[in-house]
Amino acid sequence: MKYIIYALLVSVFLFNCNTSKTPATSKKDEKQVATTKNDTVVIANEELEYEIIIIDPGFSAWIVSVAQPRGFYSQQYMETRNQIYVLEFNQRVLQPQRYNPNLYELQIDYQPNIDYGYEVNYMLYNYFIYFQIKYNQRLGPFVPRI
Repeated sequence: MKYIIYALLVSVFLFNCNTSKTPATSKKDEKQVATTKNDTVVIANEELEYEIIIIDPGFSAWIVSVAQPRGFYSQQYMETRNQIYVLEFNQRVLQPQRYNPNLYELQIDYQPNIDYGYEVNYMLYNYFIYFQIKYNQRLGPFVPRI
């Protein structure tokens, strides 16, 4: 009896390993791939010695499927919003008795006098929008919108 179960499992495994089919790729498939990939986004610039690491399940898929495309917002717009969001976020990190310490774990070192470039501001701004929508938080006077 053990051999029959083993043989059945091997045959199911071999049947599922069929590689002769080539699926057509579409935007829906790309979104599914983005969902299954690692949800860690790392943005680094060795010249300015900064690094942003975003670890949040679903953010990678959200940035691809929901967020406004690059170029939609100006860098100055995102920098202004990021300064407000970072300030509020960091204040919440320092008040774990008032705000959920699982949401606000580490402070963000974002300095307004440093030009981080468009990509960093884009990713940080969109992460704050994603964070506010996903966790039903409000980090400033603005209603988070896409």
